[in-house]
Amino acid sequence: MHERALGWAASRWHETNAQDSGRAAAEQALAGDPAVIIVAGGDGTVRAVADVVHSSGIPIAPIPTGTGNLLARDLGISLGDVEGNIETAFTGATRAVDVGIAEFEDATSTSQRHAFVVMAGIGLDAEMAEYTSAIAKKHLGWFAYVTPIAKSIIINRLFHLDYRVDQSRVRSTRAHTVIVGNCGTLTGNMLLIPSAVIDDGLLDVVMMRPKGRFGWARIGTRLTLQGIARRSRLSRRVLERAPDIHALAYVQGRQFEARFDIPHLIELDGDSFGHVTRVNVGIRPGALQVRVARRTD
Repeated sequence: MHERALGWAASRWHETNAQDSGRAAAEQALAGDPAVIIVAGGDGTVRAVADVVHSSGIPIAPIPTGTGNLLARDLGISLGDVEGNIETAFTGATRAVDVGIAEFEDATSTSQRHAFVVMAGIGLDAEMAEYTSAIAKKHLGWFAYVTPIAKSIIINRLFHLDYRVDQSRVRSTRAHTVIVGNCGTLTGNMLLIPSAVIDDGLLDVVMMRPKGRFGWARIGTRLTLQGIARRSRLSRRVLERAPDIHALAYVQGRQFEARFDIPHLIELDGDSFGHVTRVNVGIRPGALQVRVARRTD
């Protein structure tokens, strides 16, 4: 219907596979010089497609069918409205969003380089991606992450890292989890990084470094407050006056580099990429075009 109305040629279909999360399908689609690439899947599938098509100028149109759908939520793309999302793919507006580029090495100095649009995580976030099965996510949704979260909190194993932001001096700290965010909301609609904006040309880094159960309680309280703060001006003013807590450290910049004494798991947009000893994360402002619904006001 939309093809005929716009005078477009018939759509071409490319099936994704579990081995590459959709990268090969994206390459096939891009080779056909399409007007738009419709992506049905979760954040991992969108990331794989963005890895191929960002900076090409060809927009993508997400049809969110995953567990978290964090990019879709951040952009206000409706969940469960396939028909409406398809209409947006053909007739919607195009919004330029930032793309993170993560370069990392494992213990054998083998390097990889991949794009992401939501966040890169080391620690708890990566453990969730590595140890939560696809079957559990399909049937339980974000509740499938409860068990790995609980285990990680109980063990509360902190690791040492040396890091720097942009060209600042190298700093050392111990952390349980490090997340480099382009979006600020976690699975379960929990606001982790209030200052993260998907098109501000900046990366927002948060380091969780709790000291025991009390530290985790303070993190939980702060994340709850940050979630509530989105709903009213009063709660935002209360949060602005709240003192910083040691258990949550925030930094912002265009580049984040870190080295670890021992290898740690890394995830990009919910997909595990194994153990790494070094990461270098940068940002490409406005590199990905995404179809979103046109504003009516």
